[in-house]
Amino acid sequence: MSILDWLVLGGTLLFIVGYGTWRTRRADHTMDSYHLGDRQAQWWGIGLSIIATQASAITFLSTPGQAYDDGMRFIQFYFGLPLAMVLIAMFAVPIYQRLQVFTAYEYLEGRFDRRTRTLAALLFLVQRGFSNGLSLYAPALVLSAILGWNINLTVWLIGGLMIFYTVVGGSRAVAVTQQWQVAVIFTGMVVAGYLLVHYLPADVGFTEAMQVAGNQGKLNLVDFHFDPNDRYNFWSGMTGGLFLALSYFGTDQSQVQRYLAGRNITESRLGLLMNGLVKVPMQFGILLIGVLLFVFYQFNAPPLTFNRPIHDQVAASATYGPQLQALEQQHATLFEAKREATSRLVQALRTHDTTELAAAQTHLQTTNAATRGLRTEAQALLKQAAPSAEAKDTDYVFLTFVLRYLPQGLVGLLIAVVLSAAMGSAASGLNALASTTVVDLYQPTRPHLTGAQCVRASRWATIWWGVLGIAFATFAARLENLIQAVNILGSLFYGTILGIFVVAFFMKFIGGKAVFWAAILAQLIVLLLFWRTDIGYLWFNIIGCGLVVLFGSVLAVTGNRKAE
Repeated sequence: MSILDWLVLGGTLLFIVGYGTWRTRRADHTMDSYHLGDRQAQWWGIGLSIIATQASAITFLSTPGQAYDDGMRFIQFYFGLPLAMVLIAMFAVPIYQRLQVFTAYEYLEGRFDRRTRTLAALLFLVQRGFSNGLSLYAPALVLSAILGWNINLTVWLIGGLMIFYTVVGGSRAVAVTQQWQVAVIFTGMVVAGYLLVHYLPADVGFTEAMQVAGNQGKLNLVDFHFDPNDRYNFWSGMTGGLFLALSYFGTDQSQVQRYLAGRNITESRLGLLMNGLVKVPMQFGILLIGVLLFVFYQFNAPPLTFNRPIHDQVAASATYGPQLQALEQQHATLFEAKREATSRLVQALRTHDTTELAAAQTHLQTTNAATRGLRTEAQALLKQAAPSAEAKDTDYVFLTFVLRYLPQGLVGLLIAVVLSAAMGSAASGLNALASTTVVDLYQPTRPHLTGAQCVRASRWATIWWGVLGIAFATFAARLENLIQAVNILGSLFYGTILGIFVVAFFMKFIGGKAVFWAAILAQLIVLLLFWRTDIGYLWFNIIGCGLVVLFGSVLAVTGNRKAE
């Protein structure tokens, strides 16, 4: 990066952190202020904080790559989210606000018992602790690619900075800085989308770009075909996606903590509804950037692999370097044929020449098939040469465009977008992990702790979970596409947690003992199904929730009959 980029990046991040620190400099660090900002948040602040907590660096690194590779169908993952916001605002928010709880899991002890509360808290801690590790890996990926640093050392550096920021700031500082982080994020995405269209050939505008993308199957927004093994279709989004959103926003402390900080029920509800209105268009825009990247690389030569650090390592190898160079030469030849076919396709679409359109499509299908085969061969070569570094190629697509094509200054802005997202998401996650650890596990065993002692324990818990997240992040390169990895990890646990809360809210005849063992059985079955079947991961949210309700009902009825 240029000096101007470093100035833009450093200035943006210093302003965000400095402003948040200055705004909260006089805050009293009681438990209420440290974890919930004295419950004074307004609806728009809650909405922005919820958006920033979701929008991790993974969103802006991995989601465009997902669309580049698989089209827009990932948007169906979010179809159930607006309905989930309405349901949570109707049923969960009044209960949490009335009880004035610090965490969602406090409610479970009053409804069931401490054992069930502890189980739900532990399931959240396991899932969120590992997810935070993925959130740390994504910005480390950025800096390691830019600076050539070792990825593991970069993870520790970024993770250490985030731990420090979260330990010092508390919940209010996190919320204040997230407002500016969201502003930077939206600005950067608009700039990236504009430049992608601007860099297309003079005779290719946005309309032509969408025609090319649609012709290549990238505008696959809605698929009504039902297939339980298909991860993204209308039915999985409106059912599995709905259940995942219900669990994430209704029972995950990293989100619940955002609207527990609201001044009253109305403010919390409006914050959730704001997220429901903004989230789907926001994700549509990010996926659209991935589709525009696909069109951009139909006219501009893409690298054989977007994973530049591994490419450079293998290219310098005396054993594998010549093989990689030969594949790149073939790739360059194929690209020229593909660019010519794409230009013919655009002309045929403009003139409505069906004969020329069919010829161009046939030519493109041939070159695309050959290119896919070549990329598969290259990926196999890279894995053979560097088996310990298997980060998915698609996670580098957007980053490669930023570094290669953006002018000075804007590179720094887009990197600031990624790091701002990472700071907001990781800070919220660590703050939630700390509050759950102290409030749900530590404090109940030590009822005579003072507020200052609980805040001190929260800071140590933040450090512990931050270090654990860093350790998991060092293995993140071995996972598949990061945005999918995060959602898969959540789906393995969220269904069971949601089932516990569904029973708590709506099934008063089921007691603590029945729901506890139902949740244990449900979680084991979900993990077994994930290990032994190819079921699309979104369905695990329904399966986990349904099994808790089913087993809980059976155990409750059986127990009542034995008691009689």
